[in-house]
Amino acid sequence: MDVIELLPRLHLLRFPVGQAYLWRDGRAGTDSGLTLIDAGPAGSGTPIAEALAALGHRPRDVRRVVLTHFHEDHAGGAAEVAALTGAEVLAHRLDAPHVRGEVPGPRPVFEDWERPLHERAVRLLPPPDFGHPAEVTELADGDVLDVGGGAHVVHVPGHTHGSIALHLPRHGVLFTGDTVAASPVDGTVMPGVFNLDRRQVLSACRRLAALDADVACFGHGDPVTTGAGRAMLAAAEAALRAEGDGTTGH
Repeated sequence: MDVIELLPRLHLLRFPVGQAYLWRDGRAGTDSGLTLIDAGPAGSGTPIAEALAALGHRPRDVRRVVLTHFHEDHAGGAAEVAALTGAEVLAHRLDAPHVRGEVPGPRPVFEDWERPLHERAVRLLPPPDFGHPAEVTELADGDVLDVGGGAHVVHVPGHTHGSIALHLPRHGVLFTGDTVAASPVDGTVMPGVFNLDRRQVLSACRRLAALDADVACFGHGDPVTTGAGRAMLAAAEAALRAEGDGTTGH
């Protein structure tokens, strides 16, 4: 797993499929509390613990794990991370039942060009750990968490019914989950793929762009570390034009 510093308080944790983010409050070297945004797939507990140690932290420094949605590459490691750290796991109320293993989540509505991409991603993921679901505290749109001077929960349905973004306005940082992504080919910002409702995702992209964050941390692809709001707005508008032209394939 790659560990990349984006800001003094913010690190990217990159898995073979997808990525998570580690946010630190307080001064470096203090037991001030860490927040993990997403938890990677099943089996991610040990790599995350090793990353924490390399950064000078202990597992118990992680106070909370905020899940942007229930998909396996983001929430599969949540129970293991919670067991290692004692952290609280949080997810939107509409995705929480899937994270807890109470009911299976709905499958994406694939566009034809997305199917081979999804098949390749699935081959890279470890088997899900259905036997150890996470306990989850439920979130709703507008909730404010004690992270980064106040982290605002933004409900952005479309990728899943309970997808959320997490906005830290004091720091100009936005965690988008899979609502927005960056192309692995050239880093172009784009709406996320493998959605339940693409039109909702495009609307959500515009809502997130309006927050005018400087830094955007995506579920897949390289983050944008300056002018993120403008980049997301341009991506949403380009995708809407393509929808109107009937040219949605990539």
